[in-house]
Amino acid sequence: MPEEVIVVCGESLASYGFPDGHPFGPDRHDVFIAELDRSPKIDQVRKVPPRLATREEIEYFHTPEYVDFVRQSSADGFGSLDGGDTPAYPGVFDAASYVVGGTLVALEAIMTGPIHRAFIPIGGLHHAARGRAAGFCVFNDSGVAIEAAMRLYGLERVAYVDIDAHHGDGVFYGFEEDPRVLFADIHEDGRYLYPGTGSRSETGRGPAEGTKLNIPMPPGAGDDAFLEAWQEVEAYLANNPPELLLLNCGADSLQGDPITHLAYTENAHGHAATRLRELSDEYCDGRVLGMGCGGYNRDNLARAWTRSVEGFIDAPSALT
Repeated sequence: MPEEVIVVCGESLASYGFPDGHPFGPDRHDVFIAELDRSPKIDQVRKVPPRLATREEIEYFHTPEYVDFVRQSSADGFGSLDGGDTPAYPGVFDAASYVVGGTLVALEAIMTGPIHRAFIPIGGLHHAARGRAAGFCVFNDSGVAIEAAMRLYGLERVAYVDIDAHHGDGVFYGFEEDPRVLFADIHEDGRYLYPGTGSRSETGRGPAEGTKLNIPMPPGAGDDAFLEAWQEVEAYLANNPPELLLLNCGADSLQGDPITHLAYTENAHGHAATRLRELSDEYCDGRVLGMGCGGYNRDNLARAWTRSVEGFIDAPSALT
């Protein structure tokens, strides 16, 4: 029987979203759950709630000064946490803390077993830097999870793979000089899309030089181009077998997203999840954690994230 997948979800996780028509609205969670519930694989899904992350856990990645800033902005309930993309609202500190806590729930589950695969839809907030918010991202739960994997579970090689349309700059620069963190990111070329980073030449610094892989994609790139890039990611992982795999499943790389310019179908996400499931069995005792991240066309994100969960169970890839 296929192994179950944990999906972290619930009202407290859905609370992370911005009001007044913001692209990252709080409805994204429920749209995904409705689609997931229609999946033929739903019997292999175990839903679990998130929890609040502690301040100590958030500070695995973020500076104390920045955590103070978010807490005060949340209490004030107005203004911006960055240059304008990420507004403050009453309760944003707790909402962001539930995202971090939810990702840590998923990490603990797959590290301690018996289930070794997990997915959190409102997670993978990859733009937040150690000391600032950015691009709809308040706390970088991916960064916290990577730090936790190394600090709490003693892992020495963690791989982060990102297929969101935007470059995962918060994760990249947060670990740019850390050779323990493998980073592979397929994203729209930064000459055409925020945050403007992630060129081929960015491969890590100092002791981590050569441990990072950035693959910029031209606007309009579809599944065939994705598959070619993905083969490069697999070769990279084969040369650097990890002890844990993290997949950022941003659905804004699908055709029809309102703020990006790539043209994948949900088959790209299904392929990535299926192959990482298979590679996790080969490299890291089946441990793989998926995070939803971006995606602003609601139908797209529902389909892409559901295909990702199905890929973590036993669905075959539709790309060859």
